[in-house]
Amino acid sequence: MTDLEFMDRAESLLKAVERCCDRINETTDADIDNQRVGGMITLVFSNKSQIVINLQKPLHEVWLAARSGGYHYKFDGVQWADTKGQGEFFACLSRDASVQAGSDLQFNA
Repeated sequence: MTDLEFMDRAESLLKAVERCCDRINETTDADIDNQRVGGMITLVFSNKSQIVINLQKPLHEVWLAARSGGYHYKFDGVQWADTKGQGEFFACLSRDASVQAGSDLQFNA
């Protein structure tokens, strides 16, 4: 994957996260404050816990840091997959956000 291809795919991922936060805030009682600075999004939940998603351009990876730990994702041609086999990005984000928010939250591409 070229740097340009990575940035296009990674930008789509970040925009999808932002759209999901907007949808969740509009349709549920969850209150997620999402703040984006460049290639990083910080999700802040009502209990003040956070999830941080940021781009690692030189590695062509997207990193996610949550209470459960830190995860690295690479695009495998189909999806953003964890480099250690822990699953797909949006499924893992949904899992961690649900735990931190205390309610079922669904993120998707």
